[in-house]
Amino acid sequence: MAEFIERYINPFTDYGFKKLFGEEPNKDLLLDFLNELLKEEQGEIKDLTYLKNEHLGSGDIDRKAIFDLYCENERGEKFIVELQKTKQNFFKDRTVYYSTFPIREQAKRADWNYELKAVYTVAILDFVFDEDVNEPSKYRYDVKLTDTETYQVFYDKLTFIYLEMPKFNKTVDELKTRFDKWLYVLRNLNRLDRVPDKLRERVFEKLFEVAEIAKFTPAQIRSYEDSLKYYRDMKNSLDTAFEEGREEGKLEIARIMLEANEPIDKIIQFTSLTR
Repeated sequence: MAEFIERYINPFTDYGFKKLFGEEPNKDLLLDFLNELLKEEQGEIKDLTYLKNEHLGSGDIDRKAIFDLYCENERGEKFIVELQKTKQNFFKDRTVYYSTFPIREQAKRADWNYELKAVYTVAILDFVFDEDVNEPSKYRYDVKLTDTETYQVFYDKLTFIYLEMPKFNKTVDELKTRFDKWLYVLRNLNRLDRVPDKLRERVFEKLFEVAEIAKFTPAQIRSYEDSLKYYRDMKNSLDTAFEEGREEGKLEIARIMLEANEPIDKIIQFTSLTR
């Protein structure tokens, strides 16, 4: 096993993200993050239940649409929380597509009267959309169905939040809100060697404890190593493909994904290659 220079895991790996946010003992971390993200319109979320995401949808294509975390609060409202490591063709289309599964699920109730519970899709992005590069200070985008003339919200039960993390460049001293602190931790966790004094709060102290690699079992370290290698290989190859537009870059992505036993449909989705 490799020796890690970093003290804490990289939350932009699949293993790191799910270690922090996707395990039942650490559910309070996800709860706190969502409460800070959505408190202005949600009020306090008191509890979350993790839901299975493998069985959403009815057809073969539906079953392949698996996102990172899927959960429900005590009011029956659904939350899709996804971490996206690098640019992908039609990413916004995909987030809209995923949001249809919790909506369709509600139609399965026998006494359904078309009243829907709210659905929130939260995408934590390790890249910046091309159309947003000229707004370096805007890193949070809240999207709802609105009237194009009045700009007033037409329907408030479908919300998409995109967080472009490369734009968040605040230092520790510039952190003003709890939400600022969350974004700072997500952006910088694997670069830190201790808990900053400004983050000496119960929830963040627990997060740093959970994220400390030295406390992992050998099996956990191997899983993290695999996830970290996949993240680095994928990011390097995708950056090459998108920045240079070379067919070789896409083929390299396909090779890495094939070695990781990814489904062919997923490889096509990520690379735009054909069969």
